[in-house]
Amino acid sequence: MNPESLQHAVCASVDAHAQTYTAASDAIWEHPEVNFHEDASAGILRALLLQNGFSVTDRLDGMPNAFRAEYGSGRPVLAFLGEFDALSAMSQKAGCAVREPVTPGAPGHGCGHNLLGVGSLAAAVAVKEAIAAGLLSGTVVYFGCPAEETGSAKTFLARDGFFDGLDAILSWHPWDYNGIWPGGSLANVKMIFRFTGQSAHAAGSPELGRSALDALELMNVGVQFLREHVPEDTRIHYAITDAGGLSPNVVQARAEAVYLVRSQRLADLEGIKQRVIDCARGAAIMTGTTMEMEFVKGCSNILPNTAMEEVLISSMQTVGAPGYTQTELALARSLHDSLEAPERTLAKLSRLCASDVRERVMAHQGEPIYSFIAPHTPTDAPIMTISTDAGDASWCAPTSQLSAAAWAADTPAHSWQAVAIGKSSIAHKAMLFAAKSLALSAARLMDEPETLSRARREFLARTKDHPYICPIPADVQPRL
Repeated sequence: MNPESLQHAVCASVDAHAQTYTAASDAIWEHPEVNFHEDASAGILRALLLQNGFSVTDRLDGMPNAFRAEYGSGRPVLAFLGEFDALSAMSQKAGCAVREPVTPGAPGHGCGHNLLGVGSLAAAVAVKEAIAAGLLSGTVVYFGCPAEETGSAKTFLARDGFFDGLDAILSWHPWDYNGIWPGGSLANVKMIFRFTGQSAHAAGSPELGRSALDALELMNVGVQFLREHVPEDTRIHYAITDAGGLSPNVVQARAEAVYLVRSQRLADLEGIKQRVIDCARGAAIMTGTTMEMEFVKGCSNILPNTAMEEVLISSMQTVGAPGYTQTELALARSLHDSLEAPERTLAKLSRLCASDVRERVMAHQGEPIYSFIAPHTPTDAPIMTISTDAGDASWCAPTSQLSAAAWAADTPAHSWQAVAIGKSSIAHKAMLFAAKSLALSAARLMDEPETLSRARREFLARTKDHPYICPIPADVQPRL
């Protein structure tokens, strides 16, 4: 197929439905939902897919709002990943450059998943229309993936075979720059530790008490010392979710904390996880309490694929990054200036660049939006030490994802500033740019068997000596 014809077809599809997509994204922003409860958000996406001729299978793996939409037949089979969950306690008024929740304590889209889910859907529809017009042959699939932030739905789907048989997987994420998702990511596991002791009067009969809070605090101290003796890319986070009560004169009979442990390599993570559990066991022994551990979820590190990344960056350059009005730049500037702890995005991106390229990247420092397309240097190292359950999908089929500048420069993910900009024309432009780039990449992969084969060969070489081992045990079910 003529490359220019493919480009025109998929970009024209996105443009033709642009108002529908921006309205859908705004509707999801206005109804932020979390952790398998994304009923309205998933409903909006399912309805759009059905209207566009996709067949939809609901409740994948028994998870509410996990679904697969499909169009076409035969190979190749290309899939898009869509997320749509929000973050708790991130409510924020749209377009407002000061912290002002819509509803205090309510959720908000601090990671831009209102854009992510719709942008991937727009790409899937564009490929579907190209198949329907006879420009491409094969099957296009859209996965509706709930609970990325807290439930790792994609990890359960990967464990139970729902990504098997795919030839390639594409995705994207809103961020503060345009480029290829840099390198890998950190694998992680999430566990809840519950300590049970014996209540007693803290002054009258303290010898009868066995403090669960003491056990929890000793566990935290043990983990603090452990941090010196793990690989330097390890991250260990915790939150005390139950301190056992409000009365200091009562020995606390219960206490609970949730731990999130991250590492670049899944093999390292397993050992670190066991050492954290041992800290909890030791604390229980020291205090005469009992400890129960509940495994909540986990996700693998992203497996990069250079062949796929080359297709994505080429497609982004072909589509071209959006431009901005003075009003949009002013909004971005006001949100950038409100950042208490801005990211060092350009410094991170330029780390792997040659000196002349590094200078060109750093020359954009101070701009309110990083509107350029960042140069791509293939790497396995995670430049941004975050985690995503898209990592598990990447161990099932060749996978790559891009980022698009939906936020003001240096905006951290999971910030109220990311929520505030999520309904703006800046965010809409990023979503449509990502959709066109993804759709064009998918069209090229479907139309160029050798490129798809090269991506498959790279995937098989990377997994030959390290087959996928799901970080979630077989007996653990989604925490609904």
